[in-house]
Amino acid sequence: MKKYIIVLLHLFTAQFLFSQVSGNVNYLNNVHYPNSNIDFRFTSNDEIIFEIKGLNNIKADSYVAIFNITQTGKTSEEANQLINKRIAAIKDFIKTKKEASIYVDMISFVPVYDYIVEKKLFSKKTYNEIPRGFELQKNIHIKYNNPTLLNEIITICAKSEIYDLIKVDYFINNLELKKQELTKKAVQLIKDKMGNYQELMHVDFVGYKKQMIEGFHVKYPTEMYKKFQSYSNTALNLTRAARVNEVKKMTKLYYQPIVEKEFDFVINPSYMEPVVQLMYQIKIKVAPKKKDVKNKPAIKYILITPKGDLKNLA
Repeated sequence: MKKYIIVLLHLFTAQFLFSQVSGNVNYLNNVHYPNSNIDFRFTSNDEIIFEIKGLNNIKADSYVAIFNITQTGKTSEEANQLINKRIAAIKDFIKTKKEASIYVDMISFVPVYDYIVEKKLFSKKTYNEIPRGFELQKNIHIKYNNPTLLNEIITICAKSEIYDLIKVDYFINNLELKKQELTKKAVQLIKDKMGNYQELMHVDFVGYKKQMIEGFHVKYPTEMYKKFQSYSNTALNLTRAARVNEVKKMTKLYYQPIVEKEFDFVINPSYMEPVVQLMYQIKIKVAPKKKDVKNKPAIKYILITPKGDLKNLA
């Protein structure tokens, strides 16, 4: 038996409208670190979903501290000589440390201008811009393996009047091996979970349709520092005319790692210093295969044109 569906062709016009050590970088108001946890999802809901989340807290193998140094001088030669002299003291110190190395990154070298006032008897003051000297700016990258060495590095930098620690980066040498370790444990756990379900529910997944999704997410300590202020104010019963001068409150930072309560297992759960946190999630969706509907009636589409003619559609 054939079924006929008539499609009426309608012409119209449409309009579419498209409408550890964190460094001073964390004091910036625009620093934002979203997606603190791991959460991979299927595009649609289905029958049964098995999920395992794992976390590995990894101590860094090496670190890179970045300091900024700025030097001014009346001439370009003077600015360059002064900044090289300050950096030389740090280089000499790094040479004495086998596990440390240094790299100097050129940032900017620009002239600096100032204003002089030109006084005239019958006119307003005129401010003329004149060259005042040069400003040279560099970043010092120091790589080291022992995190306690940073205290010595900061001391040496301070002697050269270098105080701006921009940030500290953390590096893992064998990240792929750490990922394999997480994956192996998670796969075993999800197999156990699926096996327990089949045993408890007396279900066999052999003929079921299966889908799997997995992924990693890494959080570095520099991303995980939070701001806070701790102080207590005294309540005052003042008149409207009273003037209160408040002291500027210090903004403090603290290291806040990913909370471990949402994970099925954690490797290296106990640690003292800030660590690199490697997360892994695996999900398996299991659903019965849909039965094929046999002897479905054939459907034929017919198009009616604006002139009234009938046309068969494939």
